[in-house]
Amino acid sequence: MKQEEINQLSVEDLKNRIEESVEKMAKLELTHAVSPLENPLQIRELRRSIARLNTEMTKRQKQA
Repeated sequence: MKQEEINQLSVEDLKNRIEESVEKMAKLELTHAVSPLENPLQIRELRRSIARLNTEMTKRQKQA
């Protein structure tokens, strides 16, 4: 997810996306532990996306 897209999300959407992404990350890591993923870079991209979402959330909480 690009930063421009993240900036346009509401606070509720941010919370939902973070929750969904964390669940997806856990599933991917478990799947990768059992049998290697075809594209293990998905894990890295998802982890970075979660970090971007959390950063935006923190930024908005400090502004409020």
